[in-house]
Amino acid sequence: MDYFKIEIEITPFEEWLRDVLMAQLAETGFESFTETTTGMEAFIPIAAFHEADVFDLLKTFEENYSFRVSKELIKSQNWNEVWEKNYFKPLVIAGECLVRAPFHQNYPKCKYEIIIEPNMAFGTGNHETTSLMLEAILKEELTGKKILDMGCGTGILGILASMKGAAKITAIDIDEWSVKGTYENAERNHIKNLKVLQGDARLLGQENYDFIFANIHKNVLMNDLPAYSKYLNQNGKLFISGFYTEDIPDLEAKAKEVGLKDDGFITKNNWVAGFYTKAGD
Repeated sequence: MDYFKIEIEITPFEEWLRDVLMAQLAETGFESFTETTTGMEAFIPIAAFHEADVFDLLKTFEENYSFRVSKELIKSQNWNEVWEKNYFKPLVIAGECLVRAPFHQNYPKCKYEIIIEPNMAFGTGNHETTSLMLEAILKEELTGKKILDMGCGTGILGILASMKGAAKITAIDIDEWSVKGTYENAERNHIKNLKVLQGDARLLGQENYDFIFANIHKNVLMNDLPAYSKYLNQNGKLFISGFYTEDIPDLEAKAKEVGLKDDGFITKNNWVAGFYTKAGD
């Protein structure tokens, strides 16, 4: 799959404005972002890109800010090289989990080591939402548990769950590239108990789960929370991310509506990971 990289420079630069723009661009099909000192780089599949969406959004702030926008085509076969040169560095999560690429040469030793081949799928651990979810998973006892990873991206969350003793992991993503990447990364990390499916929450219905991880976008989470609650075992746990601190009240209200108990949240650079439990009988 080919992507566009859209670089946006903001003058004068304001961090809050960058966060707002990223949140709203995510709702128009942009899948991942890299923060820069003057703005951002945003990545979107070519088929999903509508230039007017970007410029209509920026126009709402033009009274007080100016923007420089550039566009670059990134062919799928070039994505590894792009990440190797610019973005993906060995990363240690909570002192326990190393995330690295196959091409990395110098890296520390950790209890858990996850090897991720970088591609257009979201989830190398470098983004705040992924690192927040990894931190939360590291704290859980997963031995023998059944796991659902919604919006699996590279498969990184399910891979860590397997390394921590989970009995069975189902990983689901709507993107063909993510499904392929998750399958390959599972093999690369010698994970044998992870099943990958292409689709969305409509695939659910055959099994229930002890843990559900969903690192997606706010709108998808709001829509799918009823399904997550339905297919979560009694006393099961739901971890969600991919949204901002200002979104917390909406998600908490929806979670309560579908019978989920709020267990709090953690934040990093305005991104949030929220935690919920399905109360037992």
